[in-house]
Amino acid sequence: MDSRTKDLLDIRPLIPSAKIYDTMSSDEAFQNKTLRPIVKMQHSLLLSVFKNYITKRKNVFYDLSLTKQLAYIENAIHKDMKFRNSLKGMIIGQFTVEEYNAYIQNSSALNKRMMNIVKERLLDSVQAFVKPEYLKVI
Repeated sequence: MDSRTKDLLDIRPLIPSAKIYDTMSSDEAFQNKTLRPIVKMQHSLLLSVFKNYITKRKNVFYDLSLTKQLAYIENAIHKDMKFRNSLKGMIIGQFTVEEYNAYIQNSSALNKRMMNIVKERLLDSVQAFVKPEYLKVI
């Protein structure tokens, strides 16, 4: 194992609930072994990137109801290809060469899984997206 591979694997968080069984599909195994730990590790970066996304789009997100904010997040991830590709790059950049070679065998299905995991993490963290002026210390 080269040092890059070892270093990448060493910094990933363990997710005890991400089980891998012989009976599961290779896509599901890849999701649990690779995607979920990487997305968890990148969580704070993903939050910062989405906050920047909100800012670049004139902060309209902050004026929306919670229901519409959730839809905004889903729409950003599924419809904005530039943003989606940026998110994919943040995840794929953490792959080992071996993982990348497995990924390219079925990238379309794995991209769907990847974006769904990212979307769920952002939706679950919607409370982190607060109007900047509400964060000022008095």
